[in-house]
Amino acid sequence: MALVLACGEDEAAPPAAPAAVGTTPTPVATAPGDAQQAAPSPSPAPAWRTLAPLPTPRSEVAAVALNGRIYVIGGLGPPNAGFRVEVYDPARDTWTAAAPLPEPLHHPAAVALGGKIYVIGGFRDGFSPVASVYEYDPQSNAWTRKAPMPTPRGALGAAVIGGRIYAVGGVTVGGANTGATEVYDPTSDRWEARAPMGLPRDHMAVAAVGDRLYAIGGRLRLNFRQNLDVSEEYDPAANVWRPRAPLPTARSGIAAAVVGGRIYVFGGEGADGTFAENEVYDPASDTWSAAPPMPTARHGLGAAAVGSTIYVLAGGLSPGGGSPSAVNEAFTPR
Repeated sequence: MALVLACGEDEAAPPAAPAAVGTTPTPVATAPGDAQQAAPSPSPAPAWRTLAPLPTPRSEVAAVALNGRIYVIGGLGPPNAGFRVEVYDPARDTWTAAAPLPEPLHHPAAVALGGKIYVIGGFRDGFSPVASVYEYDPQSNAWTRKAPMPTPRGALGAAVIGGRIYAVGGVTVGGANTGATEVYDPTSDRWEARAPMGLPRDHMAVAAVGDRLYAIGGRLRLNFRQNLDVSEEYDPAANVWRPRAPLPTARSGIAAAVVGGRIYVFGGEGADGTFAENEVYDPASDTWSAAPPMPTARHGLGAAAVGSTIYVLAGGLSPGGGSPSAVNEAFTPR
């Protein structure tokens, strides 16, 4: 199951372009005995790279970038995995541990805002949804409890627009889906309810581009046999959701990150296994395209961008709550 690893080979270089038709090459004179050699063409940089693995294999994590580092938070795996916060430094390809979460969580959401990290909701004690909100200060390496969400839930998504945090969807008390859209203002430490999503669901990807929020894919009632291709866009100014072009591959337990104004959606799980898909949404044209797939198919993974590179971390190798991994793969759009 999943919310945001073995290693594969890099994508093969594309075939050489065919010779132009209807032209005659100009002969090049050479001295007798000289052999003319063409300069080798540089190989294109691989779209995917495999990097230092996580210290703790996990699935159902949250991942967020702050100050050039990526924080992988909570999850399912070895004992106490739900407390774990591990920090990846892409510049050094190294990991360190941060202060553990105040409570063990899996399927939380996490965002960065104002130099802090906010961890929102999730499940504990099996699949009991929580309303907890924790703020992490990297300067003090300490967590502070903040005002709880109005709606307890896990397998939700969250994104930041205009200095406020939007928490959407998920599974709430009793295993029911919720379409709740609730907005947190860190300045006042208060929550506000907004218009709900058109289709309540869980395990979707959520991302913001400009002043719009996007909820993509997901499933119904924690059941990956009920995967969805639904995409919705939320306009905070109008407080309105509207449907957008559907995700090409219906899937859930996915992760997303934004580079260059486009949303990259990774992984997932379904009845027939895990997904390696990497599909790209362009909000400007409301269109989808395919990008090179992940080397390692998985679900319940996290994704976060630093610069123009997206780091796709952890995740389960097979459907369900088992098979946590420590995979760390980086994708740079070309």
